[in-house]
Amino acid sequence: MLASDDNILAQAEAWAKAGKGVAVATVVETWGSAPRPVGSHLVIDEDGTFLGSVSGGCVEGEVVTEALDVIGSGKPRLLEFGVADETAWRSGLSCGGRIAVYVEKVG
Repeated sequence: MLASDDNILAQAEAWAKAGKGVAVATVVETWGSAPRPVGSHLVIDEDGTFLGSVSGGCVEGEVVTEALDVIGSGKPRLLEFGVADETAWRSGLSCGGRIAVYVEKVG
């Protein structure tokens, strides 16, 4: 079962208050068949621990990797995943849709 958005964002806040680097990934746009709706969140701490989902599990690994870079650099990123991308099959987004995920550092 997925955690609620309130729990996900509360966890991000708790990690940040504990002094950890934290990023929030948010689905900002979907096209076609998308596994998670706009507004879905995934929070990631500097150790790679995460909570939530932006894709029902299809691309979480890729988003976590990018989020760790965002935590280190402080520069947000807009990621796009879709079946047309060569990484789609590797990442697992073979549902025929596309998603855009905005990743930003907390704090």
